[in-house]
Amino acid sequence: MEWIFKPWPWYIGGPMIAFVMFLLLFFGKNFGMSSNLRTLCTLCGAGKTSRFFNFDWKTQQWNLFVALGAIIGGWMGANWLSNEAIIQLSPDTINQLHQFNIKSAGAAYMPEELFSLQALTNPKVILSLSLGGFLVGFGARYAGGCTSGHAINGLSNLQLVSLFAVIGFFIGGLLMNHFLLPYFF
Repeated sequence: MEWIFKPWPWYIGGPMIAFVMFLLLFFGKNFGMSSNLRTLCTLCGAGKTSRFFNFDWKTQQWNLFVALGAIIGGWMGANWLSNEAIIQLSPDTINQLHQFNIKSAGAAYMPEELFSLQALTNPKVILSLSLGGFLVGFGARYAGGCTSGHAINGLSNLQLVSLFAVIGFFIGGLLMNHFLLPYFF
């Protein structure tokens, strides 16, 4: 049973992702998580205020099950299949995070300064989470899909626009990490 609690190697996870992509292609479906938000907003009546949300959400209800499965799978992985192992970070990364007042780096699975209920009382954390959420939402809409949709589905379909989107996502992540993140902390 020990194998369940260890991270699965790439040669297990990679073919599993490829198998899911094969099934989606076989059934004529596209994978991406940001489209679930559009479907959910349409389900809640957003089609009355914007043409973007005015479509038959029932044709995309299968995608809501994908999102629900991701939520349930993430919860199961965190609560049942995790051994609470600490992520191995380099000493340089730990020192840099300590400079940003993230003292639990290297000692906790997720930094408590960002991911605890107490952190949600900090206006700086709320602002950075809100700004990050807005930018991710805007970027996903502007790019015509999210990172998972472009990187997994678009690249496997050899779509050039997905290659450009993924390159843009990586450049944005690098710029954020190296130039903007130090100003937030």
